[in-house]
Amino acid sequence: MKRFSFSKTLMGALMATILLAGCGDDNTGASNNGSAENNNDNNSQNENNGSSSMEGVPERFTEEDTKIRVIRKIGGDDHTAQFLAGASEEGNSLGFDVDVFTANGDTARFHDAIAQAIDENVDGLIISHGDDSATFDAVEEAREKGIEVVAFDSIPELTDIDNVTVTSQDDEALAELALEQLVQDYDGEANLVYLWVDGFPPMVRRNNIYTDYMNEYEGLNEIDRFGVAAEDTTGQTQNAVASMLNAHSEGEIDAIFATWDAFAIGAARAVNEAGRDEIAIYGIDVSNADLEIMQQEGSPWKYTAAVDPKLVGAVNMRILAKKLAGEDTPDTYDLEATLISQEQLQESDAPVNMESLQELIPGWGQTDEFLEDWMETLKANN
Repeated sequence: MKRFSFSKTLMGALMATILLAGCGDDNTGASNNGSAENNNDNNSQNENNGSSSMEGVPERFTEEDTKIRVIRKIGGDDHTAQFLAGASEEGNSLGFDVDVFTANGDTARFHDAIAQAIDENVDGLIISHGDDSATFDAVEEAREKGIEVVAFDSIPELTDIDNVTVTSQDDEALAELALEQLVQDYDGEANLVYLWVDGFPPMVRRNNIYTDYMNEYEGLNEIDRFGVAAEDTTGQTQNAVASMLNAHSEGEIDAIFATWDAFAIGAARAVNEAGRDEIAIYGIDVSNADLEIMQQEGSPWKYTAAVDPKLVGAVNMRILAKKLAGEDTPDTYDLEATLISQEQLQESDAPVNMESLQELIPGWGQTDEFLEDWMETLKANN
C-alpha cells in the first residue's frame, strides 16, 4: 500500500512543550518556611484543583490520547484549506492529535489514505466528498474496527452504517438562495450558462434545485454548460467560459450560475478578460479568494450562497468528539446557508475577508451546535 505524509498539526506539541517548561521551573521559592508539611498541603490542593477543573469531561479524554484523521477527496482550493483548518483547530483545542490530508481529486489516493488511517487504528475519521461505493466499504470497515466516523458531502448511504453521521452545507438551500436572487433580478427571464459537474452528492442536490427552477420558470433558458472536477478546475473553467463567450455575442448571455466557487473564479476571470460586463455571476461557496474577486471594481460576481467552510470543519469535529464520548449524534446534519451580495461587501470601508465577514453578516462563522459544556472545559485545559 502506498503511504502518505500527512500534514501534521503542531498545537499539541507546542502545548506539551509549554507544560514541560512549567514543570521544569525552579520550585525552591515555593516554600519559604521550609515546611515539608506545607509543601504536601499545597501539592494536595493543586491536585484537587486539577481534578475539579476537568469535572464533567468524559473519562476517555482524560486517560488516553485521541488520534483523528481528516481526509478530503477534493483539494487545491481555498475552501478545502479553510475546511481542514477549521477541523484541525477545533480538534487541537480539544487536545486531539489531528492529521489532515487532501487527495486533490485523486480517487485512488483518497481511498489509500482511508485504508492507511484504518490500518493505523486512529480513534476517529472525518472524510469529505466520499462519493462512491468504495467509500461505503471503507467506512463500514472502519466502524467494524471501532473507529468513529463523520462524513461531509458524501454519499447518503453512509447513514445506513451504525453511528455514522453525514453532514452537508444544506445544498438545496444554497442553490435556492442563489437562484431565487437570479430569478428576482431578471424577473424570471434570462439566458444562462450553467457550471456544474455530476458525480458528487452535493452537486447532485444542487442540480435537483436547478432543474426545479428551470421547470418552474419557462423564461429561464440554458444556452450552454460546462463542468469538470480536477486539480486545475479553475483554469479549465476559465478556458471553457472564454470559448463560450466567443460563441455567443453580447446580449446572448445574461448570467452564469456556478455551483462551485472554483467554477465561479474561472468564470469571473473569463468574463473580465472578455470585457463582457453585461454578464452577472451567481455562485455557491465562499473563501478569501472569492471575496477578493467579488470586491474588485467591475467584478461580474454579484452573489454567492455559502456556509463558512472553517465552521463546517469545526462542527464536523465536534460531532466526532461526541461520538468518541459515547453521546448521541444525528444521522444527518445540514449547516445553515447564507446569501452574500457584492453590494454588502462593497459597502465596507475596508477589504472584507473570511474573518471580518461576520461584521457585515451577523452570526457568520459562529454556532453553538454540538458544543457541549465538557468541550469548553476540555478546551480550557488544553
